Amino acid sequence: MADRTRLAYVSAAVVGAGTAVVLVWWWWTRRQRYRPPNKWRKIGELSDLICYPVKSLGPVRLHSMECTQLGLKSGWMRDRTLMVIDLDGQFVTGRQLPKMVQVSPSFAGSVLTLKAPGMMSVSVDLARLRGRFRAAVWGQAVPACDCGEEVARWLSRFLLQEDTGLRLVYYPLEKPSREVRKCNQPFPLTENADTGAYPDATSYTLENEASIADLNSRLEVPVGPLNFRPNFVVKGAQPLEEDAWDWLMIGDTVFRNVKPCTRCVFTTVDPETGVKSPNFEPLKTLRKYRQVADPELRQYTKDSPVMGVHLGLRCSSGTVRLGDPVYVGEPEEPPLVSPP
Repeated sequence: MADRTRLAYVSAAVVGAGTAVVLVWWWWTRRQRYRPPNKWRKIGELSDLICYPVKSLGPVRLHSMECTQLGLKSGWMRDRTLMVIDLDGQFVTGRQLPKMVQVSPSFAGSVLTLKAPGMMSVSVDLARLRGRFRAAVWGQAVPACDCGEEVARWLSRFLLQEDTGLRLVYYPLEKPSREVRKCNQPFPLTENADTGAYPDATSYTLENEASIADLNSRLEVPVGPLNFRPNFVVKGAQPLEEDAWDWLMIGDTVFRNVKPCTRCVFTTVDPETGVKSPNFEPLKTLRKYRQVADPELRQYTKDSPVMGVHLGLRCSSGTVRLGDPVYVGEPEEPPLVSPP
């Protein structure tokens, strides 16, 4: 068993609202774990490219971005390298404060500017930040630089209607510093190098337009990709086929599908208004047909349904652009699949 190193997951065919996600093991030899395939098959193209400079705040869309070990990058703007914390140093997200999605970030050089409804904008020059301390993401210590009193007061007033209570911090390193969280360790393709700066799990996530369309066919009120806060959105693929992808290439940048993306209450927050769905959608519907069925993995995923995938960068760097072709690697031999 020691040389078994490949965990993959495949969703069951979409047969109806009761369809369960079936996670299936297949294994490859040790030498194949890090070896990209020789053959690729085009499955679609990149239809959206999204960066979230501040964890849980609004998105920034660009036509092209650099892919680095920490995530998407364009100059000083990097994905989830800033976050809001409370006065105890604990991270704060849209799960607790849904209005966070209404804060829009933008960059001019090293200067970050935040805007929100009913507020004057506020700016902070990241190049001027000094001093480090430790904040926490899911109980893991992470290095941070405080962004100062002005932006802290601004965020506290907009989100808490108080003068204090929240701070903004910036990640000062060029590479990840966390280990894979315990709940993600059953998926062995996830590595410490994939943990990014402040994201929950990995530096990159991807959604399939067809899978969201399939979900919307089950909902009274449709949702969009921003409900799931992906970095990449792909069009042209079949619904839910992303569950079975292994190696992935966007343009000429190579990634590995390292684990399914489990979903939480944040998906119920309207990305435009910051208001939670009164019907707990789309999470309620996802739980009907996208639950993890494997009992061993269910110990870690609990009742969180799956939508989308986490990716790990598997080349030194690269640039991705809107409209880039998206390929999946063709296996050199059929995987060994155990019956569901």
